[in-house]
Amino acid sequence: MPGAGTTQRLPYAGRVAGLVGSVIDSSTSLLHKQTHDIVRFAMGSPAAEAVPSTILAAIAAEQLSRPDAYDYAATEGDPPLHNALLETLRGTSDETTADRLTITAGGMQGLDLFCKIFVDPGDLVVVESPTYTNGSATALSYGAELLEVPVDDNGMIVDDLPRLLGDRRPKAIYTIPTFQNPSGATLSLQRRHRLLELARSWGSMVIDDDPYGLLRFAGDPLPTLRELGAGDPLVFAVRTFSKIIAPGLRVGWVDTDPELQPLLINAKQAMDTCTNLPAQRLLAGFLTGGHLEEHLVTQRLEYKRRKDAMHSTLQEYFGDIARWTDPEGGFFLWVTLENGVNTADLFEIALAEGVAFIPGPAFSPTGRFTDALRLCFASTPPDRIYEGVARLRRAADKLLP
Repeated sequence: MPGAGTTQRLPYAGRVAGLVGSVIDSSTSLLHKQTHDIVRFAMGSPAAEAVPSTILAAIAAEQLSRPDAYDYAATEGDPPLHNALLETLRGTSDETTADRLTITAGGMQGLDLFCKIFVDPGDLVVVESPTYTNGSATALSYGAELLEVPVDDNGMIVDDLPRLLGDRRPKAIYTIPTFQNPSGATLSLQRRHRLLELARSWGSMVIDDDPYGLLRFAGDPLPTLRELGAGDPLVFAVRTFSKIIAPGLRVGWVDTDPELQPLLINAKQAMDTCTNLPAQRLLAGFLTGGHLEEHLVTQRLEYKRRKDAMHSTLQEYFGDIARWTDPEGGFFLWVTLENGVNTADLFEIALAEGVAFIPGPAFSPTGRFTDALRLCFASTPPDRIYEGVARLRRAADKLLP
């Protein structure tokens, strides 16, 4: 044994180099350390007042008073939640069957399960650019090589894929098709069809990550990739309750070809055995009690009000130096500055001014978008949105030539 003070090199696995972490999630810890008033446009989470805590507390008083609520659950999902979710999805674009549905510990576990089952070191995975880099980081942790494909107002520019790929064929294409994180863009119907067409021609999996689809507050709904795929085994659909009810519950689900469910169960049993049972019981009670639709109606109205407030305030304070997206749902605006300001430099100044956002490079595996930033409008009421955008402009002015 080495003596005291001896430095011994630890025998890390080769995959450690691919564990890049998350600038987005790290902002939570950073903000907790601040002692001054901060308008928080950074984290993509519902506002505290949007969480139906009173209803959940009443359900907890009933459902969580029994000892069996704290036991292990079936790996594929606790039957009450499994059944309630199947009934909730009936008649929607995500209607499914029990042999396709597996409950997960949030959407992120769904992405991890996909990579564990499908991604080998060196496999090529296509990601949107910008993208939710927690998703791309999961692929990197399994040794994937990433290819970034541009996004415009209609989502991923799917027709760029053949040119960018050349002779290569991706193992998977990762997309957030509806109210994309971070841009807020929605993949058009034409591009959805084209994406599935290309994936089938290449034998590539499509990871359909859709946390925000139920939060549409304008425009007409589009069929999900899961629906358009009509049961295609190449479509791996990832969903979560984090954005529509509460992120701290850490419960989501995946919808996959039935052939995959035994593999998903095996993979989960080597991870966490089963998803948190008390949270599953809370959600089962919420769904069977008929609370979800009313909750969503309320949230859609409020998120539209907040998005409109952020749009008008950005026009007042940034109309001369920036442009931004106009989503029809979800949580986010993507702002591009036109004055040469680096948003990574802007972040520290803005934090001192009392406003937080996520700089653009956090949404690119290669650090692109130094002139852009993401703002979450969902978590902040209109009066605070106004104050936060005003503070952001004061910070930007300190960097203007």
